[in-house]
Amino acid sequence: MITTLIFKVDKRLKEEAQQVAKEMGLPLSSYLNQQLRGLVSTRQASFRAPLTPNKKTAKYLRRVIKDADEGKNMIGPFDSGKELDDYLLSL
Repeated sequence: MITTLIFKVDKRLKEEAQQVAKEMGLPLSSYLNQQLRGLVSTRQASFRAPLTPNKKTAKYLRRVIKDADEGKNMIGPFDSGKELDDYLLSL
């Protein structure tokens, strides 16, 4: 059974990817299918460029880093794994 996968991608990126795939002699969908098969079989993904978080995640990360720098909203350190487990189970 074959299904359609729809996702958003920058138009220029799509066009450039189609051109590269064409130069390789295959349709972009064949390349994407092979990448998905690899993801499923290895359960691994690799990226060459650093990922950039979206605005919501970046805002959250800035807040967490600020809190950590100020020592606010922090739990621990724990003296043992059991102490950590006991705390987590109490939540």
